[in-house]
Amino acid sequence: MLDFLARKRQPDAPDIDIRARIRGFSVEVMPRTANKVDAFDKIFPKGTRVYIAHIEGTPLDEMVATARRLADAGMHAMPHIPARLIAGEAMLADWLARYCGEAGVSQALLLAGGVAARPGSFASSMEMMETGLFDRYGFTRLHVAGHPEGNRDIDIGGGTAIVDEALRWKQGFAARTDADVAIVTQFLFEAEPLLGWIARLREAGITLPVHAGLAGPAKLTTLIKYAASCGVGASLKVLQRRALDVGRLMVPYEPTDIIADIVRAERAAGAPLVEQLHFFPFGGIKACADWARRKSGEAAAR
Repeated sequence: MLDFLARKRQPDAPDIDIRARIRGFSVEVMPRTANKVDAFDKIFPKGTRVYIAHIEGTPLDEMVATARRLADAGMHAMPHIPARLIAGEAMLADWLARYCGEAGVSQALLLAGGVAARPGSFASSMEMMETGLFDRYGFTRLHVAGHPEGNRDIDIGGGTAIVDEALRWKQGFAARTDADVAIVTQFLFEAEPLLGWIARLREAGITLPVHAGLAGPAKLTTLIKYAASCGVGASLKVLQRRALDVGRLMVPYEPTDIIADIVRAERAAGAPLVEQLHFFPFGGIKACADWARRKSGEAAAR
């Protein structure tokens, strides 16, 4: 699958068509950034899945209000549920009841959360999944995190052994539940780590669909800052090489190259490898939406 990356890339004639690959993308917002958007249905196609990042300190009221705004605009809201911010089953039940009852939410991204586990809180997304509460409150789609370049907070010595073992458990969970379960990855800037990781998962019998996390268009300096703070690994060298090219330093980054490489790999494999693209709009929600609409040819509602 990776042979095409080992060979010197030859120009495509015509250039690789990435339009169909971008269509149906998902995107991530935070309540404070969502507040800057006047009307989501003016920038995103109807039915777009919009993840809502739950940063420590964000009141649940703001999360639920954002989910309700998205639902009213015809979007599918997918709030983050960070295990280590939740003090046990009663709090989790309250969160799910509010999302379901006040905003009609039926899908969520389950995370451990980037904070240390607290007394009485869940330590991992698996502990939340074991409660059965998501099924009780009608959550029909659950996404979990994937780390193609590893997660040093979990696999302290490097590699992906522990996070991949967690995905094996989640594969088993998907087999015994009615919920649609998929993996959404941390953002990357290069296709090779992503494609190699997917190949390893498939060899290990992990067949959960993969949604590839990519940075949307943004200034290079902004992306380097986010990549460093989020622990993005090997593919960061793509940005570092670009930073050394004075001619490209001031040109905003776009994820066209990595998407084209995914398309090439899928053509070589003769089958889809990635179910969907997921964009982190570090350069701004509207800028990401405008870029995706322009590149995909998919129009927002008017």
